[in-house]
Amino acid sequence: MTDALTLSETTGPTGPPLRDLTIGGLLREVAEQVPDRLALVAGVPDPAGRREWTYAELLAETERAARALRALFEPGERVALWAPNLPQWIMLEFACGMAGVILVTVNPGFQARELQYVLNQSRAAGLIVLPEFRGNPMLGTATDVQPECPELREIIRLDEWDDFLASGDAWDGDLVDPDPMDPCMIQYTSGTTGFPKGALLHHRGLVNNGTHTADRMGATDGSVYVLVMPLFHTGGCVLGTLSAVSKRMTIVLVEMFDPGLVLELTETYRGAGMLGVPTMLVALLEHPDFATRDLSSVEAICSGGSTVPAALVERLERELEAPFTIVFGQTELSPVSSMTHTTDTIADKASTIGTAMPHVDVKIIDPETGDTVPTGTVGEYCARGYLVMHGYYEMPDATAETIDADGWLHTGDLASMDERGYLTIEGRLKDMIIRGGENIYPKELEELLFAHPTVAEVAVVGLPDDKWGEVVAAFVRPAPDQSIDKGELFAYLREHLAPHKTPRHWFEVEAYPLTGSGKIQKFVLRDQWVDGQWTEME
Repeated sequence: MTDALTLSETTGPTGPPLRDLTIGGLLREVAEQVPDRLALVAGVPDPAGRREWTYAELLAETERAARALRALFEPGERVALWAPNLPQWIMLEFACGMAGVILVTVNPGFQARELQYVLNQSRAAGLIVLPEFRGNPMLGTATDVQPECPELREIIRLDEWDDFLASGDAWDGDLVDPDPMDPCMIQYTSGTTGFPKGALLHHRGLVNNGTHTADRMGATDGSVYVLVMPLFHTGGCVLGTLSAVSKRMTIVLVEMFDPGLVLELTETYRGAGMLGVPTMLVALLEHPDFATRDLSSVEAICSGGSTVPAALVERLERELEAPFTIVFGQTELSPVSSMTHTTDTIADKASTIGTAMPHVDVKIIDPETGDTVPTGTVGEYCARGYLVMHGYYEMPDATAETIDADGWLHTGDLASMDERGYLTIEGRLKDMIIRGGENIYPKELEELLFAHPTVAEVAVVGLPDDKWGEVVAAFVRPAPDQSIDKGELFAYLREHLAPHKTPRHWFEVEAYPLTGSGKIQKFVLRDQWVDGQWTEME
């Protein structure tokens, strides 16, 4: 950008061009180009159980799954998938796209009430389910809730995959490629601030977003991607799967995040791409095998989903000798709207979320007036472009609150933009702490505390207070072999911050309540405190 901005509004690059391509069309294209290249590996702990598929084999099995789906469902019907990271999940992502049915992704940790809500809200006609995962009796739960889900007519078992594939062999129709703007997926938002809504996403948004994210991350054609992000989330099925396929990469799929296994798979398969939320990356760095594994193949590290502290960025780049990029967006944006560049300075990588993605408009507005604010001013981050969802499924009022008449999606995130168009996240509108009329942004405190050697992770939360309205609380997880000294941390913050920002309450945490995609659920911490579940540190 040559001209310095004065108002906080910018547009990303015009290249590479947007493609009118469906999810199924992407797989077919790559399978035609590199049919014999290894496409998918089941990255299970036992090497003897690591099944492999070339791109030609992946396409063949996917097309059989698409025919089996079409034998049961009409285009436009919703089919829910309730399973962990299995190879069949990736096949079904592409197969649903080819069959024209809308894939509804379901967190494998859900219980009966949550499952029933998603099935009914999406009006799912089918549910594909793994019978059991990590003690969750999913098939039994599905059977129990089916009578309460009047539109759910099919339950398909993933442990009977071969029978499911065979059931479509007799279907004699044609798999007609959908329109790229057709809806293909309903993703239920993670719920860091409350009950989830179903974002209705389209082929064109997902395929292009995955491709552009891979480009900016620095992923190279034909390299290996160890995929640890959950597939039910856009971090896994878009930034993992579609990004990798767009670069004709090999996906090594991890069923459930285990840092020791991820390090072993990265060494064994020469993993080049590493994508994870900060909690995952911290776990890799803290694992005893980190120092002994050969990780020299890593050429691109990417994170996002929540604030990435500067100290973590610097440590990852130093120890892995690979460029770090940070993505920002949300499910409703397919999901990435801004991202740093591999060539950015360490300062920009550590303190910003980069610039707008290709073909994406970004502006920062005053939440009260809707006016675009001057550069350097905190306001609400809004985005517009090909990546915006169609809306929340069958929630017109919620859609209208989120997408305005000019097509801008209002994220609810607080951000600022500098004169170059680089963006910095300041927190969530709902996370912002208002103490006696003063606005306090938790990110500022979290960055400082994370840099302290005794702190592994931290969440700063506003707690209700009769006098101040809200007061600041810090929920701190100690670093390995370290103990938290509240007085030391208090004094450390007072060196850097105004008195009113310093936390009044301190709590030591062993593990945080997380969304399925690894984000800390601050509203749960707040609710737990209100319920008297937390004891303050001495």
